[in-house]
Amino acid sequence: MSAPMSVPMSVPMIESGFGTFERDREAGFGALSTARGNLPLLGVAVNAKITGLVAEVTVEQSFKNAFSEPLEATYIFPLPDRAATNRLVMTVAGREIVGILKERGEAREEFDRAIATGHRAAIAEEERPGVFTMRVGNLMPKEVAKVTLTMTVPLVFEDGEGTLRFPLVVAPRYIPGAALSGAQAGDGVAEDTDAVPDASRISPPVLLPGMPNAVRLAIGVDIDPAGLPLAGVRSSLHAIVASGTYGDRITGPLRIEIRPGERLDRDFILRLAFMNDTLVTAAVAAPLKNEQGQATKQGVFRVTFMPPASLMRVVKPKDVIFVLDQSGSMGGWKMVAARRAVARMVDTLTSQDRFNVYAFDDQITPPKGWREDELKPATDRNRFHAVEFLATVEARGGTEMAAPLNTGCDALLAQNAGERERVIVLVTDGQVGNEDQIVAALAKPLQHIRVFTVGIDRAVNEGFLRRLATLGAGAMELVEGEARLDEAMDRIHRKLGTPLLTDVSIRGEGIDIEPDTVTPDRIAAVFAGSPLEVAGRYTEHAPLERSAIVISAKDGTGRRFTQSLAPQRTENLAVGRMWARSRVRALEDRYASGNGDQARLEQELVQTSLAFSVLCRFTAFVAVDKAEIVNRGGKQHRVTQAVDPASGWGMLGTDDAADGSAPQADAPEMQMSMDMDEEAASMEAAPEPELKQRAKADRAERISKSIAAGAPMPPRAKSPAPAPMQAQAMSPSRPSAGSAIGSAVGGAIGAAAGAVAKLAQKAKPSKKGKKEAAREAPKNGPVDLGAYARRADELLQTARTLDTLDSNAVTLFMIRVRSLVDDLQSLSAGDDQIAELVRCFLRFEDAYAKADVSASGVKTALEALREALLVFGATSGEAAHPAGAARQSFWKKPRV
Repeated sequence: MSAPMSVPMSVPMIESGFGTFERDREAGFGALSTARGNLPLLGVAVNAKITGLVAEVTVEQSFKNAFSEPLEATYIFPLPDRAATNRLVMTVAGREIVGILKERGEAREEFDRAIATGHRAAIAEEERPGVFTMRVGNLMPKEVAKVTLTMTVPLVFEDGEGTLRFPLVVAPRYIPGAALSGAQAGDGVAEDTDAVPDASRISPPVLLPGMPNAVRLAIGVDIDPAGLPLAGVRSSLHAIVASGTYGDRITGPLRIEIRPGERLDRDFILRLAFMNDTLVTAAVAAPLKNEQGQATKQGVFRVTFMPPASLMRVVKPKDVIFVLDQSGSMGGWKMVAARRAVARMVDTLTSQDRFNVYAFDDQITPPKGWREDELKPATDRNRFHAVEFLATVEARGGTEMAAPLNTGCDALLAQNAGERERVIVLVTDGQVGNEDQIVAALAKPLQHIRVFTVGIDRAVNEGFLRRLATLGAGAMELVEGEARLDEAMDRIHRKLGTPLLTDVSIRGEGIDIEPDTVTPDRIAAVFAGSPLEVAGRYTEHAPLERSAIVISAKDGTGRRFTQSLAPQRTENLAVGRMWARSRVRALEDRYASGNGDQARLEQELVQTSLAFSVLCRFTAFVAVDKAEIVNRGGKQHRVTQAVDPASGWGMLGTDDAADGSAPQADAPEMQMSMDMDEEAASMEAAPEPELKQRAKADRAERISKSIAAGAPMPPRAKSPAPAPMQAQAMSPSRPSAGSAIGSAVGGAIGAAAGAVAKLAQKAKPSKKGKKEAAREAPKNGPVDLGAYARRADELLQTARTLDTLDSNAVTLFMIRVRSLVDDLQSLSAGDDQIAELVRCFLRFEDAYAKADVSASGVKTALEALREALLVFGATSGEAAHPAGAARQSFWKKPRV
C-alpha cells in the first residue's frame, strides 16, 4: 500500500489495513486536551434563513484561550461545497473587525505580519471545495474570540424536494503518494506527499469515540416558503424541533432547531417537501453596478429550467461500468448499502446493454473470469454473476481511485459505442485527498463519458463527487443511511436511461451572452425531476424587457427542442454571488487539470473572487485588530483543534447503526408533514399490547403449519454460509415458471415463519429482564426489519404474476430474492434470531435449484416471509435492539 488513511493516533504505533498510524502526543487521535491545556473551540452556531430555494447562512465559531500564554488556534472545518462565502467578522475584546478578501498570498503575509507585531488576527482559507482552515492568532489568556462567516447557499432541488445539506466534520481521507521532505504546508496530522502536497492542511486530529462533547453545537433554520406550497420538513440525521404555524400546508414562517447536545460528527440534512410541481422554468438578470452605484449594461443571468412533462423519454442501449469503493473507510453499514446500490443498478440493465463491475481499494477486482477491459452483455446469467460477485465484496485497504476510473474510461472508449450511452457509475464515500490529481487525469476522457456518482456516508466528500459528476455531465446522489437508499436508487435508475434532453446550448436575443463565462463548463443533460441550472455574464444591446434567453436541445427522439425565456430584472446580490461561486469552481477545475494558460486562469480566478467578494482557493479573508498590541514579539502557543470521529465509520468505532441511521432516527421531531400531529402521536405511542403481539405470532404459526406441515428445520450454526446458487439456475433453457417454482419453497419459508414466530415469543422478556436484554443487544445498533418486510412485499407482488412470466423474468425475480437473503445475512452477526431466519431463507434457494416447486408455493411462502418479519419486529424489537421502543409505531401500523 502506498500511503495510509490519515487517521492520527495518540496511542503507540499500530499496523492495520490502512498502513502505519503514527503517534501524535500534542493533539492526536483521542485527545480531548493537549499536553498543555484544553482545546480552544468552544462552540459552533449555524443560523440559516431559507427564502424559497436559497439560504443565507451564518456560521459562528467561538475560540477560548485556556492557556497562560498567547494562543494561535487552527480549526480545519467543512462548509457546503456550493456555498458562496462572502463575509468574515472577528469579534474580540468588545470590538468587531470586518475581514477583507485578498489574494491568498497577500492575505497570509498580512496575517503573519499582524501576529509578529502583536496584533490579534484571523484568516479563513479554502483548501478544497467544502474544506476550509480558520486560524485565530494572538488570543490572550482567558480571552474569547468569535469569528462569523456569512454565505449564500442554493438548495438542491429534485423531485419536488429542496435539500439543505450542511457538513459539520472533515472526515479522514486517504492520502496516496510518497512523503515530501521539508516543512509541512499546514497544521494537520497527515504528511504532505507528492500526490497530495497539502495533505497536512486537510487532516485534523481526531478524538476517540465516546469522548465527552466539548464543543457546543447549535443549528437554527428559519424557513420562509416565499409563496411556494411547502408541505413538510424532515431531517434524516438529527432530531429537530419546530415552532411556527402550519396546517395542511406551511405558508408562514417556520423555525427549525436541533436538540441541544448534538455533536459535530455528521452532516446536517434538512429536506423541504413541496406540493405539486413547485419549481417552474424562469430566468433572472442582475445588472452590475459601477463605482457610483449605477446599473450598467453588463450583468449576471441565472436560468432554472424544469423539463416539461410532455417530453418523451426514450431509453437507448448503454455501456455501463460500475466502480465500487471497497476501501477500509467503507466498512460497516456503508459497505452493505454500497453493495445493495450496485446490485440494484445492475438489476435495472436490459438485454440491450453492456456492462462490467469493478471493486477497488489499492487493487482492481472484477468478477471471477471477467477481464477489466471488456464489456459483458447484460444477460440474466451475467447480471447474476455480477450480483454474486458483489455479495463477496468486503471493505479493506486504501482508496486508490484514479486507476479504476481510468481503467473504466479506457474500456468504454475502446468500444464502438454507436448510439449507446457511455456511462461510469462511481459508488464511494469520496474520502480521498488527491481530488485534483484525479480530476486532472479524467478531464479529457470524461468529455465523451457520462458520470454518475453515488456518495454513501454521513460526512460525505460532496464537493469532490459533485466535481466528477459535473465534469462528466451526469448527476450525483447522496445516501446518508439505508433508509435513504431506495429513494436515491429510484432517481439514479431514471437517470441511467437516456436523459430527457441532450446537446443543450444557450443563447441570447437582445443580450449578448459571454460564452466563456457560462457555468457549468459542460452543460449537463436534462433529467426527469431535476432542473437544469445555468448562469453566466451578459451585455445588453436592447432593454432587458425586450430580451430573451433561448434554451436549445435534442429530445429523446432526436428532435430539436427550444424554449425562450424573458429574463426578470432583480437587484438580488445572491444571483451574482452564486454565479461567481460556480465560475471559480469551474476555473479551479481547469487549473487543476492543466487545461489552459495557468497564469491567465489564476488571474481570472482572483479577479472574479475579489469582484464578487466570494472566497475561493486563490483568495482568503483576513481580519486584523489594529486597535492595540497585545503580544509584543508575537511568540505564541499553537494548537490544532481535534474533531469528532465521523459518524457511521466502522474503522473509527462509530458505526452505531446497521442500517446507517443516526441513533435519533426515530425521534418524533425528526419529520414534520401535513399530518404532523398524527405522526407524532403515533411515534410516541406505547409499545403494542402483549395480546396483539401474541395474536400476530399465533397467526404466523398457523400459516406456517398450513404450508410447512412438518418440514424439518435446518441445523443451527453460528456463522451460516450462503448456499451457492447453481449455475444452471440462470440458464435460458430453464423450465417455465409454472413447473419451476412450487411447494418446496413454501415449505422452506413457511418453516421460517413458524421458527421466527416461536423464537420471537421465546425471546420476549419479562419487564424485569428488559434492561438485561438491552445490555446484550448487538453492538452494531438497531435493525429496522420494516425495510426488509417492505422488500418482501414487493417480491410478493411480483410472485403473483409468475405464472405469466417467461424464464428470464423468473430468473431475475430469483436474483432479487437472493439479494434479500444476502442483505438479511449481513445483519445476522451477533443475532441468533436473524441468523435462524437467514438459514431458513437459504432453503428457498435450494428448492429453486431443484426445480420441483409451483408458483402458488412462492406466493404463500412470501406471505409467510412478510408475516415472519413483522412478527419478529413487533415481538423482539424492544428487547433485542436499543431503539426498539421508538420503532413500535412502525409495527403498530405496518407500512407494507
